[in-house]
Amino acid sequence: MLSNNLLANRAASGRLRQIAVGIGQTVYLPLEIPQQIEEMFEVLLAKADDIQNPFEQAFFAMTHLPYLQPFEDVNKRVSRLAANIPLIKSNLAPLSFIDVPKDVYTKGLLGIYELNRVELFKDVFMWAYERSAAQYAAIRQTLGDPDPFRLKYRVAIKDAVTEIVSGALPKKTAAELIRLKAENIPESDQAKFIEAVETELLSLHDGNFARYWIRPSEFRHWKQVWDKQELN
Repeated sequence: MLSNNLLANRAASGRLRQIAVGIGQTVYLPLEIPQQIEEMFEVLLAKADDIQNPFEQAFFAMTHLPYLQPFEDVNKRVSRLAANIPLIKSNLAPLSFIDVPKDVYTKGLLGIYELNRVELFKDVFMWAYERSAAQYAAIRQTLGDPDPFRLKYRVAIKDAVTEIVSGALPKKTAAELIRLKAENIPESDQAKFIEAVETELLSLHDGNFARYWIRPSEFRHWKQVWDKQELN
């Protein structure tokens, strides 16, 4: 997903690197032989799995993924997301790099590429996490707790909404589809499931339909169908 439409070779998206790559602002050259890249990638994953401390595991991912460069592109972006896996699994606040100055982040990585030194990057990591944790705590105070029912059936709700909108189903057909999908869950939850899907459909607008992986053209077509029925 991160590399979608960013690579010249579309087949390279989501697979280990098959070509040599260079890194800007440094003379460091990552491994070039695909077999070695695959071997070291497996070693990297095994070592990460052996680390018990979630912060150490997160920092390990953030340093070693960019150093190995296992993919043709977006390695740093992958590493920043991968760093959140151990944090979230340990019920810790996630790590965001929104406020981190790009030049400081880059200098930290250059220290790893050129000198195999992690001190600056460690300081960047700790500073960024302290800010992220503070911001996350403030946001949590302003938000309510998530709805456990919607979390439990989030995939089924998403599938129903996506199918209805992408197919531009009229209201009567959509209602029948929702009822049929509700039959696949426990009877005690069926009425609430139907209500949840209907609420999601009524709440769709230009600013939030993308979360259902719906194309703009599909959303507009569906909206025209539903609005036309209301006029009738």
